[in-house]
Amino acid sequence: MRILLVSTQDYIHHPVPSRHHYIFEELGLRHDVHVPHFHVSRAPERETRLTVHEATRFAVKSPLLHYTLNAPEHYRVLSRVIREQEIEVVVAAHVLAGTAVIRAARRQGVPVLFDLKDWFPDSAAAYYDNPLLQRVIRRSVLEIVRFNLDRSDRITTVSPGLVDKLAHLGYRAELITNGVDTRIFHPTDGTASREALGIDTGDFVIGFAGSVERWYALDRVIESMPAVLERVPEALLLVVGGSLFTGYLPELVALAEGLGIRDRVRFAGTQPYADLPAFIGAMDVCTIPLRPPQWVDIALPNKFFEYSACGRPILSTPIPDVERIGGEHLDIYRSYGEFVERVVALANERPTFDLDMSGYDWRTKAVEFEKILEEMTCP
Repeated sequence: MRILLVSTQDYIHHPVPSRHHYIFEELGLRHDVHVPHFHVSRAPERETRLTVHEATRFAVKSPLLHYTLNAPEHYRVLSRVIREQEIEVVVAAHVLAGTAVIRAARRQGVPVLFDLKDWFPDSAAAYYDNPLLQRVIRRSVLEIVRFNLDRSDRITTVSPGLVDKLAHLGYRAELITNGVDTRIFHPTDGTASREALGIDTGDFVIGFAGSVERWYALDRVIESMPAVLERVPEALLLVVGGSLFTGYLPELVALAEGLGIRDRVRFAGTQPYADLPAFIGAMDVCTIPLRPPQWVDIALPNKFFEYSACGRPILSTPIPDVERIGGEHLDIYRSYGEFVERVVALANERPTFDLDMSGYDWRTKAVEFEKILEEMTCP
């Protein structure tokens, strides 16, 4: 197949790989896959087997300004790629650039699959603090998302909760959950990572790995650390990751300093993806402190699969789709008092697990995606 993917991210420079990187790099082994390059992120260029097409006229780093100003260029470039590369199927996943490619595909009679990887009206608004601006962005993005979904031939999404949400809005979506690369993520010795970060072998490490943004309540986790340290003096919080578009990370550093626990909180910054299992291996318990209530019923965070494949116990806020998968390694806390109690219990037990995550391997997810695309391209 000749496939055009319009991902949600700067495919080449985004520091955190998304489901589209995992799935389409796998599909690129046996299909001709094309992707536009949006110059938004600043991370080093990643290797790819996909054919990359430059699609940026104005290299503005603000995502909202970037995709608005470049919309005409996106339409022009994507129309040309569809025509010249004889694209057979389009996978759209972006809001504004998704609109451009859907318009281009419809004009040329090419079928479109829209892959809704999260609920964009809320995720777009989450980058802003001003309530009025949040409402405007949420309403505007909702209208664009509905425009895109109305003009797509098939819809896929990442969680049962999002399938249900879309059904209530009148759309039929097919479920392809996120997954994990089990060739990279598996139980890994974290001794070297601990040594590099100055963490003692006897420390009990509470960990977080991922984008450090406001939808994860790491501020509340830090605020709970004094109570944890009263009962588990060897406890230490390790945060692996960085903020992409906000100042949340510096706020967390200042919070730890203000609480007088800066020596018991380590900020490791963004790490190479292939090194993450060694950092997760340095953690005695991993956290998923998802905050926004409007996301709880639709979320299935990728970190759940990565933590699980590494055999670590998980402390998570209540997320129904995570709880559906469950596992003996998963603990749910509904208050930060419960969080402290569960940390104390885990510090006494220090369990590890060996879990079979092969059903969630990205290669399996690529085959599920491939089947749908083949159905769309077969007469």
